[in-house]
Amino acid sequence: MWQKTRFTEAVGIQYPIIQGPFGGGFSSTELVAAVSNAGGLGSFGAHNLSADEILSVTQQIRATTDKPFALNLWVSVVDEGGEGLDEAGYQSAVEFFQPYYDELGMQAPGMPKDHVEQYEAQVEALIAARPAVFSFVFGIPSAEVLARCRIAGIKTLGAATTVAEAKALEAAGVDMVLATGFEAGGHRPSFIKRAEESLVGTLPLVPQVRDAVGIPVVAAGGMGDARGVAAALTLGADAVQLGTAFLACAESNTTDQHRDLIFDTAADETVLSRAYTGRLARFLPNRFVADVERVKAFLPFPLQAWFTTPLKKAALKAGKPELASFYAGQGAPLLKYRRAADVMGALTDGVTQIFNKPTNT
Repeated sequence: MWQKTRFTEAVGIQYPIIQGPFGGGFSSTELVAAVSNAGGLGSFGAHNLSADEILSVTQQIRATTDKPFALNLWVSVVDEGGEGLDEAGYQSAVEFFQPYYDELGMQAPGMPKDHVEQYEAQVEALIAARPAVFSFVFGIPSAEVLARCRIAGIKTLGAATTVAEAKALEAAGVDMVLATGFEAGGHRPSFIKRAEESLVGTLPLVPQVRDAVGIPVVAAGGMGDARGVAAALTLGADAVQLGTAFLACAESNTTDQHRDLIFDTAADETVLSRAYTGRLARFLPNRFVADVERVKAFLPFPLQAWFTTPLKKAALKAGKPELASFYAGQGAPLLKYRRAADVMGALTDGVTQIFNKPTNT
């Protein structure tokens, strides 16, 4: 049975299907519970939450499901040069973004302050919360943190965009590795080389990682239906993670406009850019991304996000999608369902049919 893998046995779930975690406020406890209750692994992106908020979210999830779930953090929360700006740097940044602020009738944000998340406090809260899985991106937690997770019974799942990163995760003692191809929506969580130098597709990455490590492998990137899931499992994955398919569901915390765009023909094209956060991510293309890419005006993370976060919110309020950010993966044109239970049902039924299909003799 395709449902039973090393991943499902380790985590205690029915199906080897993970709902990708969404940062930036796009995650919801409702979505996590819906996926977990349907036999998958719901995930909550907690990298932008305080320690207290992580504990509160965990309580809310447990109030709606008694099934396993994952919490996700970013191990690296600041890039070189992203700690702050001097007055000249601040004025230069404001000068670049000012035309967009003017267009939206908003004030420029002040000097960056308290803009770097407190990872140490977040991970303390996560260990106290004891989710079934601690998934993470942009690096590897310390040996101490990994040891404490093992003691607490928390499985660890680290993201890799290359074979070298997968090997590093295994060598550090991480329990499971997420092999994420460049087709995936959202951020590219590379941590050994620059993301632009780590753009390996899901199809070649998964079997290479499977051959390189002995721990369970989760495939991510470009999967939008049962065919992609079956293909990933055939390539050696022990589970799959889908992001855009669940982001488009009514239970996620994104906007209806974002959902509609994912299902629209606009999702036929996506682009990789550092335009909104300073870290490489996959979006639907728009005027703002094109403008920033033209001049390569990227501040290091999270400074870029300091100036674009209020801009994105104002753009949504003003009905100007050409300035707002909309994450989507390359598998978006394959999507059909807008409820998490329907996505899970279509995937599980579809994969079962594929693997039970008689072969020609």
